[in-house]
Amino acid sequence: MLAQLTINNYALINQLSIDFSSGLSIITGETGAGKSILLGALGLVLGNRADLSSLKDTTTKCIVEAKVMIENYNLQDFFESVDLDYEHETLIRREILPSGKSRAFVNDTPVTLTVLNKLRTKLIDVHSQHQTMELSDANFQFSILDALAKNQARIASYKRGFTQLSKLKKELSVLETQQKDANQQYDYNLHLFKELEEAKVKEDEQTFLEEKLEKLNNIEEIKASLSESLEITVNEEIGVQNLLNTLENRLSKIASFSKDYNDISTRITSVKIEIDDIVAELEKANENVDFNPNEAEEINDRLQLLYNLQKKHLVSSNKELLVVFNNLSEKVAQVESADEVIKEKQDEINVVSEKLDKVAALISKARNSAIPKLTKQLQVLLTDLGMANARFSIKILPSENYLANGKDDLEFLFSANKGGHFGELKKVASGGELSRIMLSVKKVLSDNIQLPTIIFDEIDTGVSGEVSNKIAAIMQQMSANMQVIAITHLPQIAAKGINHYKVYKKEIKGITTSNLKLLTAEERVVEIAEMLSGKDISESALTHAKELLNS
Repeated sequence: MLAQLTINNYALINQLSIDFSSGLSIITGETGAGKSILLGALGLVLGNRADLSSLKDTTTKCIVEAKVMIENYNLQDFFESVDLDYEHETLIRREILPSGKSRAFVNDTPVTLTVLNKLRTKLIDVHSQHQTMELSDANFQFSILDALAKNQARIASYKRGFTQLSKLKKELSVLETQQKDANQQYDYNLHLFKELEEAKVKEDEQTFLEEKLEKLNNIEEIKASLSESLEITVNEEIGVQNLLNTLENRLSKIASFSKDYNDISTRITSVKIEIDDIVAELEKANENVDFNPNEAEEINDRLQLLYNLQKKHLVSSNKELLVVFNNLSEKVAQVESADEVIKEKQDEINVVSEKLDKVAALISKARNSAIPKLTKQLQVLLTDLGMANARFSIKILPSENYLANGKDDLEFLFSANKGGHFGELKKVASGGELSRIMLSVKKVLSDNIQLPTIIFDEIDTGVSGEVSNKIAAIMQQMSANMQVIAITHLPQIAAKGINHYKVYKKEIKGITTSNLKLLTAEERVVEIAEMLSGKDISESALTHAKELLNS
């Protein structure tokens, strides 16, 4: 419930802080005194958009704070879902800076207007005359019927399934689109895949073949160099190998005479061993040099194939070519297995749809069962409100489509006159009738679900006499289950409140401001007497006011 509203620098209000209590509270005041300003400030703190015109003093920021007691609203899960700290006593603050920038906070945590508006729907329902148009909205009509049908848990289950079904259908659509696109490219991709598959590309093949081709292309120079190298090493007269043999023999004869000679001899022996090994490798290399023109041509052809494939696929190496090959393999496999994947997704959709159909059937059955109860309650309430001939025709029409709250369409028709034709509320009900219907609807809702605080903004306009007493009685009944705040011009309603607040204007140094105060018992008698007879209060008006307050 709304426990406190504090306003600073908003419209005609300099500074105002007022406490509210549970039950029925009344706000009265002359036309233009500032009742709409109060609602504007409350709307601002609950997420309405604002601009610099909201500031009374454009050099100072505007601050509106609402303290709400939410212990009985079961909002812990909501606070967790929007990443806010939950407090039984929650403070909502809205600031409008002179720059025009707006900031909002819940328990001192910054929040977006989106979060604020979501919280608003769970806390306070501000109802004015123009909002009676909600009565013609199918979603609002369903909410009335579902409240009596106790469908909340079923609809929550349905919505979870509906979300899952929507997700699966979206995934199926994506798969079908992908399959369509893939099918159009399948033949070409398959051709490219087969081409690479037949090429049997290996990652290091290109480097190996290029080196081998380089050798074949320079075979004559290689053969000559190897032959000359062997001649240098093995020639009997000047060959390095023979000279080392001679050197080794000479030094071996003196190696025993000195450690230094022995070390030199050992080193020469090591060099000779290395040269002998090199000579063996040269002889082997020389024997293996064999020019095969067919092999060179084959390598040339293979390399040209690899170069062509790389150019075709806009890559520069066999490694990148293998990546292309794997991607093509996946695309081809995707098309070839798409039917199976789509069938599996359709099977999932069928399973969820079957479960959803069962929940939707339960929702529909409960709605049909609740219709007689709803029509009876509304007609009884409207009879008390001076509409004895009011009748409703409410029908559930099964739908083939999955809708957000079930598989039903709703026909919600009304007739105000005996023997009159049924029609849509907005077409056959007057403004005053719509106001009384809405009040009756809110009464039914308050009996069946935990409604937030409700504020009635002059919903009683256009009624008087006994009907006003009935409106007051209904508001009193509603206030047993929730906080009700009524802005009214009717003394009969004003007298029924637990607390009575008055909005008034005051001029200080040529500047007009709006104020709100809680009336004392004596002030309340005077206020209601003034509502009965005007500024010139008569003794009879005072007496009547006391009678209304004591009744």
